[in-house]
Amino acid sequence: MKDERTLVEGCRNKDRISQRTLYERFAGRMFAVCQRYTRNRFDAEDVLQDAFVKVFSQIHTFRYDCPLEAWIKRIMINTAISHLRKEKAYLDQADVEDYADVVSEAETTVSGIEYQQLLAMVRELPPGCQSVFNLYAIEGYQHNEIAELLGISEGTSKSQYARAKQLLQAKILETNNTNSS
Repeated sequence: MKDERTLVEGCRNKDRISQRTLYERFAGRMFAVCQRYTRNRFDAEDVLQDAFVKVFSQIHTFRYDCPLEAWIKRIMINTAISHLRKEKAYLDQADVEDYADVVSEAETTVSGIEYQQLLAMVRELPPGCQSVFNLYAIEGYQHNEIAELLGISEGTSKSQYARAKQLLQAKILETNNTNSS
């Protein structure tokens, strides 16, 4: 198995074996990232493909100041966000005041929910909620960073996150109640 530096250098030299190795090493994990931002498998595959084209065309900019996987993941996220922007996914924006009281004090746990079920629930969220939830809860971005990335206000980011939490809590409760019956 090639080490990271050798792999990057091979990709910089447009070595097809290095490119294939890099793709095979990261495609599975990056596909999971793409799925979190898209509505279906086909869109996720499109985003993955577009993002890997960017990875290979921009590999010369990789400076080894972070892990290669983190650099690739950032490209995947940015490509997914660009995909959402093209679809005008943020037309259902609301302001934080609209959802100030929606999230209950008691947090709902996700025990008993399998990853695929949870992923399906997140994918059913409205696109704005889905993206903000992924960026905040999973990727660890702050609302001001999300606002800048998505071209929305910080208040909209917060309200979309609150709405996402509310919708997910309802879906989890529904699933748990169905499973208990």
